Amino acid sequence: MGLAILMLVFGAGVVIGMPVAFAMGIAAASAFWYEGFPMLITFQRATAGVSVFSLLAIPFFVLAGEIMLHGGIAVRLVRLASALVGHLKGGLAMVNIFSSMLFGGISGSAVADISALGSILVPVMKERGYRPDFAVNVTVTSSIAGIVIPPSHNMIIFAVAAGGGISVSGLFLAGVVPGIIMCVSLAIAAYFLSVKHNYPSEPFPGWKEVGRTAGDAIPGFLTAVIIVGGTLSGVFTVTESGAFGAIYAILLTTFYYRSLTLKSFITALTSTVRTTSMVMILIAFASSFAYLLALYQVPERLSNALVLISDNPIIILLMINVILLILGMIMDMAALILICTPIFLPIAKGLGMDPTHFGIMMLMNLGLGLCTPPVGTCLFVGCAVGKIKIEEALKSIWPFYLAILGALILVTYVPAVSLWLPSLF
Repeated sequence: MGLAILMLVFGAGVVIGMPVAFAMGIAAASAFWYEGFPMLITFQRATAGVSVFSLLAIPFFVLAGEIMLHGGIAVRLVRLASALVGHLKGGLAMVNIFSSMLFGGISGSAVADISALGSILVPVMKERGYRPDFAVNVTVTSSIAGIVIPPSHNMIIFAVAAGGGISVSGLFLAGVVPGIIMCVSLAIAAYFLSVKHNYPSEPFPGWKEVGRTAGDAIPGFLTAVIIVGGTLSGVFTVTESGAFGAIYAILLTTFYYRSLTLKSFITALTSTVRTTSMVMILIAFASSFAYLLALYQVPERLSNALVLISDNPIIILLMINVILLILGMIMDMAALILICTPIFLPIAKGLGMDPTHFGIMMLMNLGLGLCTPPVGTCLFVGCAVGKIKIEEALKSIWPFYLAILGALILVTYVPAVSLWLPSLF
């Protein structure tokens, strides 16, 4: 009965539009009350959930990304991508995708990617003859590269939700190859669509221009190198690398590029505080919620149910992916990481799956949920930037969905895609 109360109260909160964090907190408090536990336990579990040192890295990661966003790094990365791949068929679509791959490795945020690159590239693509829905769909689907390509604060959330013992630096490395594969898959889909609709290509500017734009963009890209490299080398902890990355971003955009104004700096700080607050309160109440899921033995029950359907690891992983895809359509990504990791990670371990491999599979899966209705944050932001209706975008987005699903299947069933790079270190 307690589990039923937990899920019913949570479901009701989500349905009526309550923020997911508060829906989880109220559901947890209701279940604790039904079981006769003191209400204080709800807040004790919530406090324990955010009393994790590695979580301090999240505000630093977010701040570094916001400084890059408001400090003009996005424009420089677009110029570099344009010089490298703009001459291909549907060149601006390729520029969009590979700019997302580069910028995602700095910001770690899909929404920041759309806000920064979409506002630059979508209007230009429409001016050059690209259909508005195509321009938006390319921007939206490629934005989730920032979730998989390091550094990503969602990887830290997953490591915390997994109960520790998972290397964040290992997750960083594991996300590189899948992120590249996903972007290449999207580029292939964009190429064939560009050929079909006869979209234009841009003239090749010459290797001298490529070198110039690379020289201008590389200092900004070094932000990601500092964060990831410092963590992998052992020179910094994850939190320290995030702090050094944020300091470097501020110094770079202030004194080298001279593009960060006081107004944009305040905007970046405000956005960082807002994002960090939302993430932390979500983690806090999700800890209480996850405690009750463990108390009611939800992982064990679900594992037994899946085994009753099939004992084939291929089928079980397929079912987990389908469940995550469905949940990703109706809930926010961070909340799902916190709720689903304690449930599905033990099942994956039981199948012999490496936790790092499972983490990348989950992040890719839930990232796709950001592009799907009814709760697709990236889809909503992309349509707002492109000034089109969601229904218009959905009519033609399916080739990009298929590209991401193809990459997801490859990552799910070929562990080496995720684990090869971490094994080298």
